[in-house]
Amino acid sequence: MSIRERLSGNEAAATAMKQINPDVVAAFPITPSTEIPQYFSTFVSNGAVDTEFVAVESEHSAMSACVGAEAAGARAMTATSSNGLSFMWEMIYIASSLRLPIVMSLVNRAVSGPLNIHNDHSDAMGVRDAGWIMLFSESNQEAYDNLLMAHRIAEHKDVLLPLMVCQDGFITSHSIETIDLVEDDKVKDFVGTYKPEHYLLNSKEPISIGPLDLQGYLFEHKAQQAQAMKNAKKVILEVAEEFEKLTGRKYGLFEEYKLEDADVAVVCMNSTAGTAKFVVDDLRSKGIKAGLLKVRVFRPFPAEEIAKALANVKAVAVLDKADSLNAAGGALFTDVTSGMYVNNIHVPTVSYIYGIGGRDTKADDIEKVYNDLLEIVETGKIDNPYRHLGLRTKGAEK
Repeated sequence: MSIRERLSGNEAAATAMKQINPDVVAAFPITPSTEIPQYFSTFVSNGAVDTEFVAVESEHSAMSACVGAEAAGARAMTATSSNGLSFMWEMIYIASSLRLPIVMSLVNRAVSGPLNIHNDHSDAMGVRDAGWIMLFSESNQEAYDNLLMAHRIAEHKDVLLPLMVCQDGFITSHSIETIDLVEDDKVKDFVGTYKPEHYLLNSKEPISIGPLDLQGYLFEHKAQQAQAMKNAKKVILEVAEEFEKLTGRKYGLFEEYKLEDADVAVVCMNSTAGTAKFVVDDLRSKGIKAGLLKVRVFRPFPAEEIAKALANVKAVAVLDKADSLNAAGGALFTDVTSGMYVNNIHVPTVSYIYGIGGRDTKADDIEKVYNDLLEIVETGKIDNPYRHLGLRTKGAEK
């Protein structure tokens, strides 16, 4: 029997961490993720966990402490947002290159400057190629579930990569939803005990961590990281299958919502998918064949699978909540179109940058995207593939 609770996204993340009971949590507060280590610290103080909680002086130190703990053989977790993740940047790369399966809750927020504390995906997109597995969460339930699966994925012998679970700052992190929690003992059994093969405190195998890695070896080590990321796709699905048996909740690399017979489709991530589903249902009631593809696993990017899922639609819009500032669309758009091209799927596709700095994106905005797609299907023309959604400047949407 699951346990029904009313929790914010941050509370759900902290509760998952409590049930996992990691060896070490190191964190420094930053809005809107502050509540996660705050809630978790109460679990430490009241004896609900036996975790070593390290209150550090910066986010760089938080990731450094996690790297040290994981290298020593401990299971380590942290949480951050926005500029905090930026401050970790050096250690983010070191964590992945050392193949340390650290798990981080990333509550997405705009990266300065100018200063903005509200939601977009610029923090996650800034480290998208740093070698971390990246799971995105539509709801509080999904953020909780993704964290329960995270260590099983990251610590798998064929993966050994750090993993971040993303959720939208304030939109899910501070809003309260009813979610189903897994019982503590079942979480413990599902996550299991961390048993690294190589670690610093193993007296039987003296090793060094982070040595100088020059021309003779670095290329091969990066290729090994790349292979581990490819391996992660299979592991993610295997763990999700076990999780479904435990909870009844099914997860894949992405979710196809009324996509099987869709003429037009939107691709997006995180909480926007909930709004898009509402619009899809409304359009379907009017006889319009609209569909949605919600990306859950952004790294490794399921290029071949997404291309196959979109092969039969007549027009696609990819929504990015961060601009790559490359004059060629957002990161999700670039990955989707690359995957489609390489897999010989040719569907008219447009990029929409939206929601920057927490700009509200309502059902009417999403409906406009579908109407634009219907116009593309009707005319066969794309005047401008690089668009903005909800921008106040006149004429900038197309």
